[in-house]
Amino acid sequence: MIPFSVLDLSPIAEGSDAAQSFRNTLDLAQHAEQWGYRRYWLAEHHGMPGIASAATSVLIGYVAGGTKTIRVGAGGIMLPNHSPMVVAEQFGTLESLYPGRIDLGLGRAPGSDEATARALRRNLESSAREFPQDVLELMNYFSPDPGQQLQAVPAAGLDVPIWILGSSLFGAQLAAALGLPYAFASHFAPAEMMQAIEVYRETFLPSPRLAKPHVMLGFNVFAADSDEEAQLLASSMQQAFVNLRTGHPTRLPPPVPGYLEQLNPASRSLLNQVLSCSAIGSPRTVFQALKTFIASTQPDELMITSQIYEHEARLRSFEITADFFKPR
Repeated sequence: MIPFSVLDLSPIAEGSDAAQSFRNTLDLAQHAEQWGYRRYWLAEHHGMPGIASAATSVLIGYVAGGTKTIRVGAGGIMLPNHSPMVVAEQFGTLESLYPGRIDLGLGRAPGSDEATARALRRNLESSAREFPQDVLELMNYFSPDPGQQLQAVPAAGLDVPIWILGSSLFGAQLAAALGLPYAFASHFAPAEMMQAIEVYRETFLPSPRLAKPHVMLGFNVFAADSDEEAQLLASSMQQAFVNLRTGHPTRLPPPVPGYLEQLNPASRSLLNQVLSCSAIGSPRTVFQALKTFIASTQPDELMITSQIYEHEARLRSFEITADFFKPR
């Protein structure tokens, strides 16, 4: 069976706060480690009332310090928001503290709305255009060459795996050209997934970092002991997505019975499109959906995300999913 991993946005639920979200994140990571998940990635978003993982490298250190073997990383760092040298220093520090366990996924989007993005890094348009050059600069800071004029300490000479993240053909082309592993955001932007996989694999150039293409796909799972319970749990994420896309981002709301039936056709169509790479249901239903998705896409790895309001129900969803990947 292919490796499976966790993507966490450290969600802030209605009635809760970021401090509780961080405790939940560490608890989930510790359980994921026990259940056999390979990686635990945290995503950078800014100005979002329902997402607590904005200071991503800080949270990675917290999770890595509270676990023992699972790889911990960024899925991802939005490079247009940052100086490549600062990112190299941060992840060189993390790798020095937790050797052999740190991943660095890089994205081109700001991870926020335009106003917030400008507050993060003023020269927004040129920063996005310069993404390929910034990736190369960042990679160079990890080079062991002692003759470099600029040194990122303690990054120089450390082996931190770098991934390109994306939801379009741009990221696929860049990852292939640089010979890097590629993670596609099919869990919320699946439209170009199949084409991006094909482009990446067909144009991949082997590199010292990676000999052959490696594709990881995002996938939503809302698993429970019954289909009905899982459908109810999924309504929290569905509400949050509709709120976000209609310009009213919120904390993760509690589940609502019959939520989909209450939606207008436009909102329901939106959810059907953006959340099409999802499994919602009992273990049997989820396992069949996972089998179908893996058979149709042939990923090298899956990254599971599960935005569920109640922490215990979220743990149960990831536990059920882990059962699918166990050797039989």
